[in-house]
Amino acid sequence: MGILENKIDFAVIITVNHANPNGDPLNGNRLMDFGHSVFVQPDDRRVDGYKSLSERAKANPAVAEADRAKDKEAFARAACEAWIDVRAFGQVFAFKGDELSVGVRGPVSVHPAFSLTPVEIESIQITKSVNSEPGKDKKASDTMGTKHRVNHAAYVFYGSINCQLAEKTGFSEEDAEEIKKALISLFENDASAARPEGSMAVREVYWWKHNCKSGQYASARVHESIEVKAQKEAPYYKSL
Repeated sequence: MGILENKIDFAVIITVNHANPNGDPLNGNRLMDFGHSVFVQPDDRRVDGYKSLSERAKANPAVAEADRAKDKEAFARAACEAWIDVRAFGQVFAFKGDELSVGVRGPVSVHPAFSLTPVEIESIQITKSVNSEPGKDKKASDTMGTKHRVNHAAYVFYGSINCQLAEKTGFSEEDAEEIKKALISLFENDASAARPEGSMAVREVYWWKHNCKSGQYASARVHESIEVKAQKEAPYYKSL
């Protein structure tokens, strides 16, 4: 398969059960789990040892050569070839002290997720009761805090993949399938104190592949072709 030839629209329904749906900043990049080279890597999962984005960019021979030549097109092309997140979502390469600034606009756009109804937030008290620093003779005073989570809710978000931008970044049919896989497995291996195992779930992934590059229907019309309503019982939504 080659460069993406058919516009894609998608919609995802997720549910929350006594968890914080805003995410865990320490959670790894799902595309990394599939074995892809990723430019923006979380600090706790750096697979190449580079501690900054500028170090990672300059360590790539093709990117570094384009940087020395001040060739923005070659720089963008090399970055897109090297990292799937750059050719999918785009990236701004503007590092302190560098003369060359390059912007890549990616073909994949993902909308914010919105709950079907106003959510009910519950707050719980947490306590820290240990010494954080050495040299203290006795246990430190208890430190109180608060965590917030959503009782039950269903969320929907939408997105699209643009063929014209895919041509510029080299985003392929295979890349589109990897994005689809990432959406389906969004909350796998995502357990944390804020998200107990099973508390976040992808319920439905709708994937519309058009018959041409520009799409035979507008994205808004495609997204509106499904109707999702809230319900009180699990799984807290129904699609029509």
